[in-house]
Amino acid sequence: MQPFEVTVLGCSSALPTAQRHPTAQLINIAERYFLVDCGEGTQMQLRRYHFRIQRINHILISHLHGDHYFGLVGLLSSMHLLGRTATLHLYHPPGLKEIIELQMRYSGTELAYGIDYREHQPGTQLLFEDKLLEVHGFPLNHRIPCTGFLFREKPRPFSIDKQKAEQYKVPFSQMSQLKEGRDAVLNDGTVIPNHLVTKGQNRSRSYGFCSDTCYDPAVVEQVKGVDLLYHEATFTDEMLERAKQTFHSTAREAGQVALEAGVRQLVIGHFSARYTDTEPLLAEARAVFPNTLAAADGLTFKLDEQVLVQKIG
Repeated sequence: MQPFEVTVLGCSSALPTAQRHPTAQLINIAERYFLVDCGEGTQMQLRRYHFRIQRINHILISHLHGDHYFGLVGLLSSMHLLGRTATLHLYHPPGLKEIIELQMRYSGTELAYGIDYREHQPGTQLLFEDKLLEVHGFPLNHRIPCTGFLFREKPRPFSIDKQKAEQYKVPFSQMSQLKEGRDAVLNDGTVIPNHLVTKGQNRSRSYGFCSDTCYDPAVVEQVKGVDLLYHEATFTDEMLERAKQTFHSTAREAGQVALEAGVRQLVIGHFSARYTDTEPLLAEARAVFPNTLAAADGLTFKLDEQVLVQKIG
């Protein structure tokens, strides 16, 4: 089965801590690598966890608060110094192209590779598509324009039962149409129904990324039924007024979004630096949505029949 993995490179909010870097995630879907947000120190985190930065061909920036993009120019420069020639696709809010080009101009840097700037505007939109995957952007409710991202596999092939296929003497030439859900036809014209030689269609997997946002029912609609939802939980509920003032969410509100959206698994993050221990945030979210985990730098979430968690750092 092709991988569908989300690695947390940073899960702190505005201020980094000794344990948590600012927001960044690396997503591997069928060996397509997407970097989502790029807070300060992201390239060091990529090195720490042994990821090859030149495998990243797509970078998505949610909004222009510094803790979500201050590491980007350094990463782009390192890609250049390491000999990158392949085009990099950058999905970004208005203004980021100007910021990057200004810094490159004043440093006298001319990148040896091209950047395909793809500006995303407010509203739901298709950002990326190939034969296996779609990536959509959708609006979050924050102090400045902010975009969430939805990664969703296209319908996956049917899983062939090798023993049954051998039993019914299905020729290799028929395997592709079995995977497409069609029946097999033997050399003598006998039709073998698909359900007799397959285990059914594999579930399409999905991941929703909600960085900075206050609680908003409109966000719930965008992430309905996803397998894994990352939702910011900057504060506990005792800081609710502060959360409202800054257009952030509490852990309880993140749990409420997951509950109303009917997701399989919730991961909370974007924790305020005031919390050295994330257990109070986790407990608060779990009181509403029990199937909740707390993000931590170096955690990888693997989506399959269940969500598996691996610590890599």
